[in-house]
Amino acid sequence: MNILLLGSGGREHTLAWKLAQSPRLNSLFIAPGNAGTASVGTNLPVTVNDFHAIREACLTHRIGMVVVGPEDPLVHGIHDFFLEDPNLRTIPLIGPTRQAAMLEGSKDFAKAFLKKYGIPTAAYQTFTADRLDDGISFLKTLRLPYVLKADGLAAGKGVVICQSLDEAVAELTAMLTGSKFGEASHKVVIEEFLQGIELSAFVVADGTHYRILPEAKDYKKIGMGDSGPNTGGMGSVSPVPFARGEFLAQVEHRVIRPTMNGLRAEGIPYQGFLFFGLMNVQGVPYVIEYNCRLGDPETEAVLPRMRTDLVEICQAVATGTLDEVTLEIDPRTTASVMLVSEGYPGSYEKGREITGLDQVTDSLVFHAGTSALDDRIVTNGGRVMAVTSFGNTLKEALKKSYENAEKITFKGKYYRTDIGFDL
Repeated sequence: MNILLLGSGGREHTLAWKLAQSPRLNSLFIAPGNAGTASVGTNLPVTVNDFHAIREACLTHRIGMVVVGPEDPLVHGIHDFFLEDPNLRTIPLIGPTRQAAMLEGSKDFAKAFLKKYGIPTAAYQTFTADRLDDGISFLKTLRLPYVLKADGLAAGKGVVICQSLDEAVAELTAMLTGSKFGEASHKVVIEEFLQGIELSAFVVADGTHYRILPEAKDYKKIGMGDSGPNTGGMGSVSPVPFARGEFLAQVEHRVIRPTMNGLRAEGIPYQGFLFFGLMNVQGVPYVIEYNCRLGDPETEAVLPRMRTDLVEICQAVATGTLDEVTLEIDPRTTASVMLVSEGYPGSYEKGREITGLDQVTDSLVFHAGTSALDDRIVTNGGRVMAVTSFGNTLKEALKKSYENAEKITFKGKYYRTDIGFDL
């Protein structure tokens, strides 16, 4: 089977690395890919939202399955595009329909869904520009800090946590009337702040059945001790030490199962990966957000622990036979450390040569923002690459990742040295 994988980040390199291990795979194509994916497949100069170019690539390369990495094409309806095209509808696409992807595409939709099906989540209200005064009044009823979320996709930057009422009012005004996040903040969800520790849970679903993947914890802040602005993720670990037995049972009973049952009750079959951003609030799992795909950088820690053939899993999703697949998980711990460009998450330079990759031993390196230039690999994004290692303990896995992170060099390289500090 020939497979087309859409995306260009660290998640996609990890997916490509895992797909390429399958004996069921003939050829792997990645659109548009990066310097890392080029080592396990063939990159195509096609962007993830150019559906017509994706169509041509599928027909040209006799693609038998499409795996979608990022959320953007899913929210914009690539699954529906395939179903509506007589030449594409027989090609399985791993990723939800536009309606199902609304779980990530609209914070308001997700919060209403959570409330309807009794899934634990923070209290909230949604506001538009013509209700700005109502939004300010609602802020005054909440305790510090304040959480403001742009309703739509904002490249992971649409959530703002404010430490004062004045700051919250200014942010809400900028989001609703100043289009701070463009169309994404046409609506803004204001919700109560939950105090606890975060983790990420994942399932893969075929529309009827689901399988739970290993959980992970990621680190979003740029600075040590979770300080500074949010990023796309500075590292991740799996499994999560506090997420054991009773707590994971609660996650399935109170979050995963009612979510999947609720989707079926709404007539929304969900096929693909589903991410649950959770907060452990005094032993109770609260849903912070849904994502309609795997997380990044959690994928770089989760997928290496999965011993089951990923192509087999995807084929089971496509045929509705996921209940016949048993996931085999490596019991060891993985720790992933993200190397980023100087200036990230603000402005940064691209095109800086990366060296030392041939010196890495006993770790996996997943490219995120990289590209090939002649015979060199250079930076091409804020998050450049992730170093992932196995260990019998978290400390052992982190030690390997940090030792190898030191071997990789590029001008302005930065990474957090405290991943896993709170565990």
